[in-house]
Amino acid sequence: MKAAVICFTKDGYELAGRIRKALTNLPSRFEPVETQWYGKGKYVLDLCKMDDSFVTYVEKPVQDWAGGCFETCDLMIFIGAAGIAVRAIAPFVRDKRTDPAVIVMDEKGKFCISLLSGHIGGANRFVQLLSSRLGSVPVITTATDVSDRFAVDVYASENDMQISNMTYAREVSAALLAGEPVGFYTNFEVEGSLPEGIFWSDKLEQARGDKAEDPNGTSLGIYISPSYNRAYFDHTLWLIPKCLTLGIGCKKNTPFSKIEKLVDDTLRDYSLYPEAIESVASVDVKKNEPGLLHFCQVHNVPFHTYSADQLNRLKGSFTGSEFVKDTVGVDNVCERSAVIDGHGDLIIRKKSADGVTLAVALNRRVIRFDRASDGKRHEDE
Repeated sequence: MKAAVICFTKDGYELAGRIRKALTNLPSRFEPVETQWYGKGKYVLDLCKMDDSFVTYVEKPVQDWAGGCFETCDLMIFIGAAGIAVRAIAPFVRDKRTDPAVIVMDEKGKFCISLLSGHIGGANRFVQLLSSRLGSVPVITTATDVSDRFAVDVYASENDMQISNMTYAREVSAALLAGEPVGFYTNFEVEGSLPEGIFWSDKLEQARGDKAEDPNGTSLGIYISPSYNRAYFDHTLWLIPKCLTLGIGCKKNTPFSKIEKLVDDTLRDYSLYPEAIESVASVDVKKNEPGLLHFCQVHNVPFHTYSADQLNRLKGSFTGSEFVKDTVGVDNVCERSAVIDGHGDLIIRKKSADGVTLAVALNRRVIRFDRASDGKRHEDE
């Protein structure tokens, strides 16, 4: 992930050096951070000009600098007054799902404030980390953290899941804060106990008690699944895990548009979220196929290839073709590559159109609820 840190005073410059050390050797749950360091104002100008300075001086207005960072960074840290940060980022704040995390620290490092995108962006987690390592007082105001309740957006972010509907996500948080039960369902294996206030779907009405008799009551629940074919609750919040491997074969130089169309049509026919795509797989002779590489780039998923020998050794029932075998050395590319890549179960057999073949495998996944993934606050490790 990319981060940007800006300071405005000599003390802020010194704190930037301490933050620089604090962002090294991060716990495993954090991505490596690539950080750029900036200074602004007459009090840091000379410091930034020193030969050994790690801080770049910002000539443009702070708001212009902030606008550029909003487009390119995942994390921004302001060392100075909170008002400076608020005014700088105000024109660019759009959506909690895409806004970067923004943190403010006073120049003495006494307080570390989660200002924006505390959950999905990860500002709260970084505030906890920096406070632990720098001896600062963490300032976190999100209701679920203050009340020590399960935060569904944090859980989704930390477990690489997409949230289907932010309105329902807010409803889940509001219900838990109000002490109302929230349902849960998934077809995946579950390890650990459900968080406080979350109940399996068959226990939800019992948990609601007398409120189950309310004719105006609606059940609210979380459903972890790649499929939107069935809603288990009146208000269903889908958490969409990365769990589908697409096995794709195609003729040489097949355009990206034809690959995209078959994938879109197939996933829609089977009521599967595109956000659930975890990887794409094919035979190794297709490793440089432009259309496939473009598809993976657009969807930000890895592309894995396997030799004909590897695919041939895979045991199972597959839709064979002598023509394909004569061409690439294996009787089926899409089904075999989908299964071998994710070690999953074939849920969509070979589909074909315009020189493209597609199969989909559901990868085995375990849904875990534990200290490291329950959406609550964690200590530094």
